Amino acid sequence: MNQTQLERHENIILRQENDKLRAENGVIKEAMSNPICHNCGGPAIPGQISFDEHQLRIENARLNDELSRICTLAQKFLGRPISNLAAPRSLPSSTAGLDLAMGINGMGCLNAGGSNQLSMGFELGDGVGSSSPVMPLMKPVMGMPNELQHVTDRHVYLELAGEAMDELVRMVQADTPLWMKSSDGGSETLNVELYRTFSCISTRQSGLVTDASRDSCMVIINSLALVETMMDANRWTDMFPTLVARASTIGMISSGPNGTRNGTIQMMHAELQMLSPLVPVRPLKFLRFSKQHAEGVWAVVDVSVDIQQDASSANCRRLPSGFIVQDMPNGYSKVTWIEHSEYNESGIHQLLQPLLRSGIGFGAQRWLATLQRECESLTFLMSSTNPNEVPRGLSMNSKKSMLRLAQRMMQSFCSGVCGSSVRQWDKLCIDNVSDNVRVMVRQSLEVGEPSGFVLSAATSVWMPVSRSRLFDFLRDWQLRGQWDILVSCRPLQAMAQIDKDHGGGNSVSLFSAKGLDANNNNNMLMFQETRTDASGSIVVYAPITSTSSDIMRDVVYEGGDSTYVELLPSGFAILPCVTSDHVKGEGNGSDDGGCLLTVGFQIVCDGGQPTSKLTMHSVKTIIDLISSTIQKIKSALQINDGP
Repeated sequence: MNQTQLERHENIILRQENDKLRAENGVIKEAMSNPICHNCGGPAIPGQISFDEHQLRIENARLNDELSRICTLAQKFLGRPISNLAAPRSLPSSTAGLDLAMGINGMGCLNAGGSNQLSMGFELGDGVGSSSPVMPLMKPVMGMPNELQHVTDRHVYLELAGEAMDELVRMVQADTPLWMKSSDGGSETLNVELYRTFSCISTRQSGLVTDASRDSCMVIINSLALVETMMDANRWTDMFPTLVARASTIGMISSGPNGTRNGTIQMMHAELQMLSPLVPVRPLKFLRFSKQHAEGVWAVVDVSVDIQQDASSANCRRLPSGFIVQDMPNGYSKVTWIEHSEYNESGIHQLLQPLLRSGIGFGAQRWLATLQRECESLTFLMSSTNPNEVPRGLSMNSKKSMLRLAQRMMQSFCSGVCGSSVRQWDKLCIDNVSDNVRVMVRQSLEVGEPSGFVLSAATSVWMPVSRSRLFDFLRDWQLRGQWDILVSCRPLQAMAQIDKDHGGGNSVSLFSAKGLDANNNNNMLMFQETRTDASGSIVVYAPITSTSSDIMRDVVYEGGDSTYVELLPSGFAILPCVTSDHVKGEGNGSDDGGCLLTVGFQIVCDGGQPTSKLTMHSVKTIIDLISSTIQKIKSALQINDGP
């Protein structure tokens, strides 16, 4: 039984109860208007009405009150009257198919053919009339937080999640005129005005900008594994580390039978980020609903819980977004992803506004490109052949330990650039510093970091070179001395390298920089990770402190624990650069037209001791470091224009 049938069944029961109460109320009124003494059969005074009849009056009034309150609350949350509690819906016959093409929310105008096959190539099965599994009866989960305890709230969330799933399915299936392809044949953008004419969820909010896109690709992962990853907050964060700063599950609205994900609805909190200090982090509170539509076909949809409330003060809200995934015979899955949000543009720097409007910042293309890269990297790491591995025969424990360290380094770098709540950063307001540069400070007492005050500085600049050229230059350790003051003229030697693809663009490496004196004193270790895909490229690195050098060598050669390796990451994020002309024309940035370079540094304040204090000298040092590094990169690439 799917969710719609469950709701109809509940509504029928409520209607029957209501009719029963009305009948009982009529009997009571009749008895009150003509009271008869049971002993003598003659007229009786009102005081002789039985105690049971009096209690029925009270209970009837209470239930009517409760019914009215439920309808009022539902109207408040959903923004429209809810009449289905007072009138039953007709249930479909047991042989009728679940008409996914026409829908149940008034969106049948998208496709009048009634076909069960989506235009994007997904087979959703026959639903109720077939043997394919459909959404089971949903049951509440014990131990929910207070905000989910009330049955009324749960009913509203169930209805909202169901409507979001219906909308996702129809947006996956629809073609033109709802979706418009970009001229380069890439991802698709939404016809917002047409969408608003049939959506049961969207309500237009003034002052918010719409970002809606759709993309599809083949990913080397099976449908159930992808659903499990999305429904686990920690695994979701690990899969999309540059997009999801942090995530947590607030509570379960409903769970599938026997612990399965089919029919699971949970409330979540997340912070989404774009790797630039000029774009605020997006905090979201939303419902996530997973449903199996047929054998090997799943869907996962998100929708903000406050979708129908006033969004005048909201930074961002998530309209129905998610994906449908279908298993393919070759071990791959076909994934169609939809991203749809409305956000406040006032806090975003003008340099980044066109990029976000194009969908490159948080659009479907970026989610899919990240998913594709992560899955391919995992498959490559599990293979036995890696010709570029250094040293040859690196143990699996050593690989795992280095990859865990790289994951920690990447998370710390993203936090320093974006200012998410993963770390407790305080923003510094400094005179004579450009608004494009953000400087923050925090006190570090954590294991795996130098103790003391940590300064972070980051900025984003346009670079008139292709993204691929800039990425290849920054990741080439033989050219590092042209921009990295820590390396300078020191010769570098690769101590360890783990490739995560055949091209070497995705890799984790450890370099040794020899000392400048004859005895090679003051050798330095440099840990680095590089990532690249269709949506952007990243180079993150961290010098290994002298106190952690021996631990790092143990990690590489013995597979030791990397938890106690102290590092503070710095690095670069490279995104396609989009201008207003790109948004009106192509819809996506061109790699040949330049790129957006984000530079981020983290340093420990003077002394690097727990008692060290924040000084203006430290602040000036990190600001000068950013400025000089950008200038050195431009000089090396023969870029003559100003910053």
